[in-house]
Amino acid sequence: MTFSIGRSSSSIGTATGLAVALVAIVGTQFLGWEWGSGQLVPTLIGVVAAVVALVTVLSRRD
Repeated sequence: MTFSIGRSSSSIGTATGLAVALVAIVGTQFLGWEWGSGQLVPTLIGVVAAVVALVTVLSRRD
């Protein structure tokens, strides 16, 4: 594992982050998604992203 500026680099974490950002950009620009508008899909994507982030952080704890 390599370290950069005190953080471990993770290609899986980077790929997940880029995928979530891409979905968010496409959703807001082309599908009319807005956070907090009561729409189910953006909320579910946010919840899934938060759960994945939490699992990733907890799995890296020693």
